[in-house]
Amino acid sequence: MSKKKIVNIAVFASGFGSNFEAIVRAVREGKIKNSRIALLITDIKDAYVRQRARRLGVKEVFISPASYPSKEKYERALYTILKREKINLIVLAGFMRVVSPYLISKFKNRIINIHPSLLPAFSGKEAIARAYKYGVKVTGVTVHIVDERVDRGPIIVQEALSIDPGWSLKRLEKEIHKVEHRLFPQVINYFVSGGVKVKGRKVKIV
Repeated sequence: MSKKKIVNIAVFASGFGSNFEAIVRAVREGKIKNSRIALLITDIKDAYVRQRARRLGVKEVFISPASYPSKEKYERALYTILKREKINLIVLAGFMRVVSPYLISKFKNRIINIHPSLLPAFSGKEAIARAYKYGVKVTGVTVHIVDERVDRGPIIVQEALSIDPGWSLKRLEKEIHKVEHRLFPQVINYFVSGGVKVKGRKVKIV
């Protein structure tokens, strides 16, 4: 019986990197099958996620967008690296740049993002704080395919989280991160096992 092909994953992140570390650990614990975290790419020179990558022994690359005259030229440079590393799947884990149609076309239905709200509610930045200040009773986490519209790609999985009236914003952020760290590796595992089928806006997990 032949061995399954290993899926090379690149994680894009811009900040603290807790989701990045949760994904790396899930791969190493066998919760994400037949895969390896081949690369971390960040657009922020002093992002803490770079320290996590070094500690975890994951190759990391910082590429400054300011070094390129346009978004497309920046992403062409990214694509050169991704192609060299034979990347099969891109995972956005707190990456604070909008991915352009150029890179999306190169990885059609193979870029996934996690967002800390029940999309389409509270898309964009500071979603947790905005939901908290709005006073919603239920929020949650969405994992979706990335397309040309910000936080509007086909939804793979959502998980709701009821907000306790006594929670502070800090407590809500902590609870959201717990859901993210559990849910994102599950969805990545669906992908690498070939269990995610996309047809238009419909996503089926098989």
